[in-house]
Amino acid sequence: MAPLRFSANLSWLFPELPGLPARLRAAGSSGFEAVEVAWPYAEPPEVLARAAREAGLRLVLINTPPGDQEKGEMGLGAVPGRQAAFRQGLEQAVRSGHCLMGRRSIPGKGAVARGSLVCSAAFLRLDMIHLMAGRVPQGADRIAVKAEMEIVFLENLRHAAGVLAQEDLVGLLEPINTRITDPQYFLDSPQQAAAILQKVGRPNLQLQMDIFHWQIMDGNLTGNIREFLPIVGHVQVAQVPGRGEPSSPGELNFPYLFQLLEDEGYKGFVGCEYQPRGDTVEGLSWLRSYWDRRGHPEGQR
Repeated sequence: MAPLRFSANLSWLFPELPGLPARLRAAGSSGFEAVEVAWPYAEPPEVLARAAREAGLRLVLINTPPGDQEKGEMGLGAVPGRQAAFRQGLEQAVRSGHCLMGRRSIPGKGAVARGSLVCSAAFLRLDMIHLMAGRVPQGADRIAVKAEMEIVFLENLRHAAGVLAQEDLVGLLEPINTRITDPQYFLDSPQQAAAILQKVGRPNLQLQMDIFHWQIMDGNLTGNIREFLPIVGHVQVAQVPGRGEPSSPGELNFPYLFQLLEDEGYKGFVGCEYQPRGDTVEGLSWLRSYWDRRGHPEGQR
């Protein structure tokens, strides 16, 4: 069984460092092979790409833009009346990925001119885009609008699957818990997400398993991991309920969960999406212990 591969979520880790370039360098020097960034759009892509290449990092995941956060939006995929904005955000995410990977779009065409550089440096690759579902509209009853929101989501996901297929990218659906983190989020359980994926029926759309959210909503992690892992494209981890390091006090036995993922043959990345309780590097002792015990996967330092 191959050891797991870990990515650093730079929207959460290294908060003590100013800006993404510094966090990229810190991730590389800490032994990570890959990173994920929720919304990289505020930083010049060529700056991020150069820092990532210097650190030898691979970008595995970004999110579609959240929408108008001042109006309470957190994704647009299932939000009625915001279909055009979702598609514009998807295009923005793909364009950002092009530049970060040193590609350029051909005007008027969906294909990418591979190897045509528009940036001075590039990430090794971009793998996945999280297609954020969004929140139930303020004041609306979740049950009353569920059917309409699902129809919108299915329509947007079919469109996204076609766009992403041209770029060799995978789209991810992430259930977010509605008990603690985001009470209004539309997509809140692996069962709901899996049912939607089945209805869409596109192989380049997969499930994003954030163990923090799954434990809060449903528990039964062993059963759910075994049931849904065949359609999982990415895993994220944090302790419950404090959302700290896997080694911090809490409900979850991460040595057991990591062994379960290995035993079940998971080949993707495990994203470290947690709030460090102190210095990020000092808090990575759990990961260094894992690497000491299991070794680095091929290519990981």
